[in-house]
This record gives sequence, C-alpha cells and structure tokens, in this order.
Amino acid sequence: MAARKTTKTTAKKPASKTMTKSALINHLAQENEMTRKEVIAFMDSLVDTAYNQAKNGFTFPGIGKLVLVKRKARMGRNPATGESIKIPAKKVVKFRVAKAAKDAILPAK
Repeated sequence: MAARKTTKTTAKKPASKTMTKSALINHLAQENEMTRKEVIAFMDSLVDTAYNQAKNGFTFPGIGKLVLVKRKARMGRNPATGESIKIPAKKVVKFRVAKAAKDAILPAK
C-alpha cells in the first residue's frame, strides 16, 4: 500500500481559535496591569451581578443585554408521532447584541 503524500501550504491561515476563559483572564490582566486573581474576582462579580439582575434586564455597555422574555403557550407537534401537543407558557433568558457590537464585528455592506 502506497504512503499518502501530504502537501504543505505556504500561506499561513489566521488563527481562528475561540478565546478561552483562561486566555481572556491573562489578556485582561496584562492589558490592565492587574493580577490574575483581581481579574478573576472582577469577572466573578460581574457575572453574579448579571445573573441576579437578568430578571430586570442587565446591560453590558457596548456588547448587549440580558432580557427575560415570557413565551406564550402554543400548539406544537410531536415529531415522532405527528400528534398535536400543547407547549406551556414559560420564561426564557435571551441575549440581545448591541448595535455597536454588530457594527464592530460585521463588515458594513
């Protein structure tokens, strides 16, 4: 059996890796001349505040907002049997992206 020949591309692709929590902490600590512990404490405080205030609406300026939305009861369909079922009303948390974030991330048309 012949060995498979691989070809190397000469052009480097930009890194499209998602920033992890650890990488974010390191970046913020370096940019703001803070220790990792200080950044972790700040992020934990911010997250706790967001969770506690989400029922009233919580805004991350320039990023977006957490909003509690009430969904009405509705009729649905069981995909396995095709039977109509009633889906009860419920509350869900949604994140609405701010216009500034959309404009910064997506190129203008």
